[in-house]
Amino acid sequence: MNAKLPEPGADERAHSDHLSALLREEIASHGPMTFSRFMERCLYTPGLGYYSAGKAKFGGDGDFITAPEIGTLFARCVVRALEPVLASLGPDADFLELGGGSGAFAEAALLALDAAGRLPRRFMILEPSADLRERQRERLHAALPAELFSRAVWLDGPPEQDWDGVLFANEVIDALPTTRFTVRDGEVYEEYVVLDGDGRFHRTDRPADALVSGAVRHVERDLGRDFENGYRTEILPQLPYWMQAVAGSLRRGAMLFADYGYTRNEFYLPERTDGTLRAFYRHRMHGDAFYLPGLQDLTASVDFTGLAEAGNNAGFGVAAYMPQAPFLLAVGMQEFFENDYLMLTDEAARYRLAQEVKKLTLPEQMGERFQVMLFAKGIEASALPEGILAADQGSRL
Repeated sequence: MNAKLPEPGADERAHSDHLSALLREEIASHGPMTFSRFMERCLYTPGLGYYSAGKAKFGGDGDFITAPEIGTLFARCVVRALEPVLASLGPDADFLELGGGSGAFAEAALLALDAAGRLPRRFMILEPSADLRERQRERLHAALPAELFSRAVWLDGPPEQDWDGVLFANEVIDALPTTRFTVRDGEVYEEYVVLDGDGRFHRTDRPADALVSGAVRHVERDLGRDFENGYRTEILPQLPYWMQAVAGSLRRGAMLFADYGYTRNEFYLPERTDGTLRAFYRHRMHGDAFYLPGLQDLTASVDFTGLAEAGNNAGFGVAAYMPQAPFLLAVGMQEFFENDYLMLTDEAARYRLAQEVKKLTLPEQMGERFQVMLFAKGIEASALPEGILAADQGSRL
């Protein structure tokens, strides 16, 4: 499989070898490493992890393309969805983006918020990566008028003081370090990483602790069936605690999550016997999580039923849930497209705009694979966008 993937340069190889050596040292010193810990180290080790080092991640020069990288339609639709909430909260409302990526969303969103007359008091970007924070800051400083740029505030942790406003997260949950587990003879086993005789990373299973076992049993009860012998997949037992950490201080407002994933019944289909874990390296998807640590993205799909439960536990109600395509259409993407198309005179630009719509909405692209969930807390139903409420498919959860 790996023979078909592009070869890294010498510097990249040295970078990955450095992180691999640290991982081997930790395993040798402390014993088998949970896969979730391995994924966390591969993605977030300071200076070496995939999201913590200087390599380009997003866009054509990176390893994958997110919706905000394609164009501005996605960000403008998100802003349109959240405008009524910001209006109901008044001029002291804040906007919090989790994981700012390249800064493309923040740039387009601030311009759209300004055009709508809904600029928040602060546009906060929670970005743990110092490298990405600097890239975002440089981009926004160069692209935005001083008044808009001055609204941008970078955080390296969730707000500690109570605040009112909206929280937005695009492709964040899929990047949380996931727990891999299997079931054998009715017992739950967690996946660990060990070293073989040649020092290569290798998968093994050990009896799961109470937290993981409890999370698995909860899913089984909710599904109304036990997992088959040998079934292997992912779960996020830490998700309720993570949600409380990032959103616990949001007193009044809304949260909007967009990510690829499924409802619980779809996520844990009996035929999906090896879960959803995958790696992305230079726009190629493959299944080897141990390939070039630090140079590739590791990700797993989202159980949106689990996300709904986590939001409920944090004091939020699910206001709406649906695939990305009906969400975008419900908040006026057709209007944005038609207006943009008429303003463009260059046929190449018109073609790119049409391609942007296709990528965002077609079922085989992002339209069905990506899901959107809107949470609300402490606000009136009238503050929520009518189009989204009308398109709600929350009964599927």
